[in-house]
Amino acid sequence: MNFSTQEENSRLRETRTGSEEIFDGIVLHVKRDTVRLPNGHSAIRELIRHIGAVCVIPVLDNGDVIMERQYRYPIDRVILEIPAGKLDAAGEDRLSAAQRELREETGYTADEWINIGDFHAAPAYSDEYITMYMARGLRRGDRHLDEDEFLDVHTVPLKELVEEVMAGRISDAKTQVCILKAARLLGI
Repeated sequence: MNFSTQEENSRLRETRTGSEEIFDGIVLHVKRDTVRLPNGHSAIRELIRHIGAVCVIPVLDNGDVIMERQYRYPIDRVILEIPAGKLDAAGEDRLSAAQRELREETGYTADEWINIGDFHAAPAYSDEYITMYMARGLRRGDRHLDEDEFLDVHTVPLKELVEEVMAGRISDAKTQVCILKAARLLGI
């Protein structure tokens, strides 16, 4: 499947003709852009600029996954998810960021790191993309949570996590994608 020819892309491309900063926060930067559509008309696009993030699915030798239960304020719920975090700086090495997040949040380090891809979390309104890793050869150590971070760490069999995703009981997108990719890669 190849949809990346120059002609096909230019037929669909929108061109920014103006930009206004709406909000410049710590994590999120909101813009309102005016664009010229392929048919020549104008439209408004509101978007969120994000520095980027990483996530890691840490798989133990027995097939269990190190998971986190964490309260998420925007949805007012405690949810099950994999370790993850935003980059500390725009040019930060994504593997180093993933290693930091795993160590800080769970206390684990890993001997093997496998890049399992990138994805855009919400491309309709945000440029955030998340790089996903699978970590193997795990060794337990001490956690070093940020002072505003509160989470519980649990182990769950990967096969059970796949069932939870398919049943709709895990709502976090990065966690769903990583669970299904890891299961496929590991033949589960």
